[in-house]
Amino acid sequence: MNHAYQPRCGCTTRRQLLGWAALASVAGLVGCSQADNSAQSLTPVEMDRTTSCELDGMLLADYPGPKAQVHFAGQGTPSFFCDTVELFATLLAGEQVRTARAVYVQDMGQADWNAPQGHWIDAKSAVFVVGGKRHGSMGPTIGSFAHEADAKKFAAEYGGKVLRFAEITPAMVDLSGGALHDTRM
Repeated sequence: MNHAYQPRCGCTTRRQLLGWAALASVAGLVGCSQADNSAQSLTPVEMDRTTSCELDGMLLADYPGPKAQVHFAGQGTPSFFCDTVELFATLLAGEQVRTARAVYVQDMGQADWNAPQGHWIDAKSAVFVVGGKRHGSMGPTIGSFAHEADAKKFAAEYGGKVLRFAEITPAMVDLSGGALHDTRM
């Protein structure tokens, strides 16, 4: 006669299923919490007087023109750029291997060109003016705007061509401007 325990009515299986369901619920809550935290980390972060550029250490607040920030995958804080030219030089570089989860630029239709603060917009939906006469930290810069009408108005006053994010090419990005000639560094 076999005296091995035989579960009646599938009770052990039901208990196991309940245990797995409870574990899945807890895991789901943890997963939601992590998703919420990563979504929060993708919102624009305001710069202050000590915020420096990832590429050259320049203090963003010391220079005019639009700034940028990129939230790279696996990085807890955004990388800031003191000029949109640096942003595009970084994103369009062939050796760029980091994944950009979010990219923000300042809406220069709202921000003060000489001392921009706030007014962060999604760079991929922004409108840009390439080749205008206004300077940023790197010399001639790429103006960023939330609205095409503001970009066209800027281009009419300062020159340049109105383009979308995907239309900007590496040939349009020139880093030979301001930093090389900045005597304050």
